[in-house]
Amino acid sequence: MPTFSLNGQTIPFEKGDTIMRAAWRAGIEIPHYCWHPGLSIAANCRMCLVHIKSGRQMQMPIMRFDEKKGAYVPDTKPKLMPACQVEVHPDMEVDSVSEDVEKAQHSVQEFLLLNHPVDCPICDQAGECKLQDYWLDHQADLKRKRTEPVHKPKGVRFGETIVYDAERCIMCTRCIRVCDELVGDPVLDMRERGNRNEIVLAPGRELDHDYTLMTEHVCPVGALTSRDFRFKARVWFLKSVEGVCSGCATGCNTHVDYDSRYGKVYRLRPRDNMDVNKFWMCDDGMMTYTEVSEARVTTATIGRGDEPEAVLPEEAIDDVALRLEQTEGAKIGFVFSALHSSEDNYALARLAEAVGAEKRYLAARPDWKGDDILRSTDHNPNRAGALAAAGGSLEDTEDLIQDVMAGEVEALVVLGAICEEDAAQLEPLLKLETLICLTPNDGPLSDLASIVLPVASWAESFGTFVNGKGMAQTFQRAIPAPAGVEPAWKTIAQIAEELDSPLGFTRVADVRAALAQSAAAATPSPAPASAAPAPAE
Repeated sequence: MPTFSLNGQTIPFEKGDTIMRAAWRAGIEIPHYCWHPGLSIAANCRMCLVHIKSGRQMQMPIMRFDEKKGAYVPDTKPKLMPACQVEVHPDMEVDSVSEDVEKAQHSVQEFLLLNHPVDCPICDQAGECKLQDYWLDHQADLKRKRTEPVHKPKGVRFGETIVYDAERCIMCTRCIRVCDELVGDPVLDMRERGNRNEIVLAPGRELDHDYTLMTEHVCPVGALTSRDFRFKARVWFLKSVEGVCSGCATGCNTHVDYDSRYGKVYRLRPRDNMDVNKFWMCDDGMMTYTEVSEARVTTATIGRGDEPEAVLPEEAIDDVALRLEQTEGAKIGFVFSALHSSEDNYALARLAEAVGAEKRYLAARPDWKGDDILRSTDHNPNRAGALAAAGGSLEDTEDLIQDVMAGEVEALVVLGAICEEDAAQLEPLLKLETLICLTPNDGPLSDLASIVLPVASWAESFGTFVNGKGMAQTFQRAIPAPAGVEPAWKTIAQIAEELDSPLGFTRVADVRAALAQSAAAATPSPAPASAAPAPAE
């Protein structure tokens, strides 16, 4: 692979790379605002100016102040080039930290802050704002401007999800390019010139496509803010773990941002993965964090009706084990979940084996609107993982209802929720005296269940989702589960323990090891060379 020199360091690059992209791949940051690795090159912020020291040198005439003479005198300086736009060539020598470059970055910062309000304490972007970061690195002095700054519209509603503050906007045009290039919906544009510039909506339109939160996410300053996250939390109080979106079968990689003081998830951000979601997420995916706290089941209950009896988890587990012991194994149905992790589903499969159950079903959300960008029509994050963990094909919930009506299923253990658009379709399940529901969230099924066991959500446990491409992706626990609530695989293991059929799972690593062993056993080994058919003569 060819290389070039950046600040004395040898950097490899691919054909067609710009200086900026090659440096980005190498983990070296050249200051920038308008450049984004997933968008076209605008080269309008000029923050990424660098000195190309190799090749023909171009000089610019300037007037430099001579302190001895006390006057400005003619001089020259190197002509700097935008790193985001200049293509790399072998053996090119680039300097991004020289005195001339530092002065240029200082000047760009000062220019961008001429009319920018210095309201960092109340700005929602404070703590993750590039203007703040680069001011500390490349300017770090006070404004010289003493006149009234140019005032522009503030708190402009761009749609249901985004608010725009034109005074904070630096016209990097990232939001425009997201709409134009990623979504193909040119709903944003820029009007006026110079310090009168602002981003505007197309006449009669709102920012209403499925990737509006991406326009806010790519904004390097506080101009665009999410109406959901706006003024909810300060980012320096938030911690982050690696997650996987639970919105659909694409399995977008995420940063799960949470506040450990309150045990609360505040937002999801896309995590770069060029094989899955690149740099993006859809609005619905970014809002799936609300599942963690909304309609949570935190107490085990026994009984149906308006006021089921709240019990300790141990009591509910004992009751579950007793009911399963009293029911013929062939009459017990197990419902796996396309929304739960492979670990949870595998533990359920092992419990089904332990009780001799033959009836197995899969609960999954119905298809939703997909697209050619990211959104899969499969509205479930782990359909493939659930099927693999269960050891093969599963019947659907329509088959389940028919089997219950036919008397073939007398007891039912359900992981998660049965996602029916019409809750009335689940009413035949009331026929079952034993309907056990292990779920993190309340819903139509938990209202019908005779025993409800709360389990941890995806943000409260470690797990694995297998996306539509067959890629197994692990996610980490962000926050602790409510008191007394365990991950589903652990709760299932406790039920098996009460049935004197221990699964041997004490850590998530135990479940993963067993799952990997089971998958390896299910994969046919290649035939030995001696068994291959002889070639035709």
